[in-house]
Amino acid sequence: MQTLTYEYKLDPTPDRSKAFEQWLMICHKAYNFALRERKDWVNSRRCSVNACSLKQEYILPANAPKPTFYSQCKSLAAAKETNPNLKIPHTHIMQQVLRTLEASFVAMWERGRGFPRFKKRMRSLLYAQLNKMPVKADRVNLPKIGWVKMRLSRPFPFGCELKQVRVVKWASGFYDATLAFQTFVEVPQPTPSAGGVGIDLGLLHFLAKSESELVARPRFLVDGQRKLKSLQRQLKPKTRGYRESQRLQPRIARHHESISNARKDFHFKTAHHLCDSALMIFAEDLNLKAMSAGMLCKHTLDAGFRQFLSILAHVWFMPEVYFAKVEANITSQSCPNCQTHTGKIELSEPVRKCQTCGYQ
Repeated sequence: MQTLTYEYKLDPTPDRSKAFEQWLMICHKAYNFALRERKDWVNSRRCSVNACSLKQEYILPANAPKPTFYSQCKSLAAAKETNPNLKIPHTHIMQQVLRTLEASFVAMWERGRGFPRFKKRMRSLLYAQLNKMPVKADRVNLPKIGWVKMRLSRPFPFGCELKQVRVVKWASGFYDATLAFQTFVEVPQPTPSAGGVGIDLGLLHFLAKSESELVARPRFLVDGQRKLKSLQRQLKPKTRGYRESQRLQPRIARHHESISNARKDFHFKTAHHLCDSALMIFAEDLNLKAMSAGMLCKHTLDAGFRQFLSILAHVWFMPEVYFAKVEANITSQSCPNCQTHTGKIELSEPVRKCQTCGYQ
């Protein structure tokens, strides 16, 4: 069983757009309220009874149960009787908001993530269950919304079942629909063949191929930083919530989105260029987390190596190109002909000759 994710642009009517915005606002308030409830419970159990703060302390009953996903779902159902706004979004969407909060706490406990923070806004709505006949031609049927037109940029996969739909609102005001299809057909993977190419990622050049081809690294954030600094300087003295602040924040968000779109477009074009010129592609399995925390962290994050490798891992499948990651340690210290360890190459030594087989 495999899951295929397809993304399409939505063309909602003004009424549909207004409904999406209202639902996002209600989900945003429900998420922050549920997080506040969990945070209060944690803060009330933080200190001992004989070591409370003299200034202030959270006081909750000793027998108050710990808020969980299931208990908050019950509280949400009871709150609908007193707050009619909670009845406006679909029930499954409200439950998915609480499930997202639960996933944040699980990531904190199991993977060492930080404590979940309050959201300034909600950006997506997840439909985990759909109506019958959810897609038809160039339209998608969303519960309690109805049929919404979308741009069918590519046909749906044949023989797959649509399981869920996520509606995403971007800073530019456009809406996307991410459709997750489920298939029970095992798709054969490409096999290794001749014509392999190795790539090396870097900051001086974005990419260097083993065939002596260099790809320059566009500086997306650095080039757009002047405008970004100007907008942020204008926003700093403004009072939050006032008209000027509400006018500048969307402009900053749209500028960040344009930088992200330019970077993603460059990654897709570079990945297609690689897959069109080789039958096998090998890349180093770099420690990108450590690279993003060093002295050149801004430029490393601006290059977006992790996003490029994930896009390359997606693009290689279409032209049946074999893609794999290799161990990054000591890859440039061994002879490619006889695999003899030759030591680290100095910058003053542009040419190295193997002492065992004579390979240069």
